[in-house]
Amino acid sequence: MSIFSTEVFKGKHALVTGATGGIGYETAKGLSSMGADVTITGRKEDVLNDLKDEILNDFPDAKVNVAGADLADASNREKLVQSAENAFGPVSLLVISAGMTGGGVLEDLTQEELERVMHLNFTVPILLTQRLYDSMKKNKEGAVVNVSSLSGLRGTVGGTAYVGSKFALNGFTQSFALEAIEHNIRVNAVCPGFVDTKMGRDGIKSKGERHGNSFEEQLKIENESLPSGRISTPEDVANTILFLLTDAAENIVGEAVIISGGSLMR
Repeated sequence: MSIFSTEVFKGKHALVTGATGGIGYETAKGLSSMGADVTITGRKEDVLNDLKDEILNDFPDAKVNVAGADLADASNREKLVQSAENAFGPVSLLVISAGMTGGGVLEDLTQEELERVMHLNFTVPILLTQRLYDSMKKNKEGAVVNVSSLSGLRGTVGGTAYVGSKFALNGFTQSFALEAIEHNIRVNAVCPGFVDTKMGRDGIKSKGERHGNSFEEQLKIENESLPSGRISTPEDVANTILFLLTDAAENIVGEAVIISGGSLMR
C-alpha cells in the first residue's frame, strides 16, 4: 500500500541509476506511481526493459525512458544525460543507487580492486551529479538521494574498499548538501543495513562463510539480531528515498538516514 499521492512529482523528471538492482528498481516504480517522468539506467538493458513493462502495466500513463549505461565510463555517462534530457527535459530528482561491493582484508586488497570500488561508489556519483547540477541550479529546484550503506558509518572486517567508498560518499553528501541548499536543492543519503537484494544476500553469504555458517543459518542470525526481527526489503529503502525526494522532507538536509531494523541499538 502506497502512502504517497499519485501527483506528488507530476511534471518532474527523475533519474535513477542502478535501476536494475532491487533498491533502484523499487524506487523507479515508486517515482512513476507518484507521477514523475522517469529515466532508468543500468548495465542490463533486458532488466531495464522488464522494469519499464512492469511500470507501464501498473501505470499506463507513466513516462519511462530506458537508457542503458556503464556509469564507470565517461562517454556512457554523457550519453545517459543526453538521453534523459532529450526524453523529458532537465533532471530535478536524482537517485544514485548504482554501486558495487568488493575488496577484502587488507593483505589481500589490490590497488586495482580498491580503485575500481572507489571509482564506481564514490567518484562516479560526484561526476554524474556535477553534470546535472547546472540545470538544477538554473531552475532553483532539485533533490538528490545517494544510496550509501550502514557500512558508511562503521567499519567491517574486509571492508577497507567498500566501507571506505561509502564513508566517502557520505562525506560528499554532506559537503554537497551545504553548497546545494543555497540553490533550493536538497541532498541526502540513505544508509541501509542488510537488504534482501542480490548484493545483500551475497553479503550475508560471505559473512556466513567467515563464521562457518550456511546462508540460511546466517540469515536467521541476522534477522534474530535485529529488534525488528528482519532485514530490510528493497521497498523499505525505496519508501525512505521517495519521502526524502518530496517537499515533506524540505528541512532534511545532508542527513544519512539509517534503515537497519534497529541494528545500532544492539
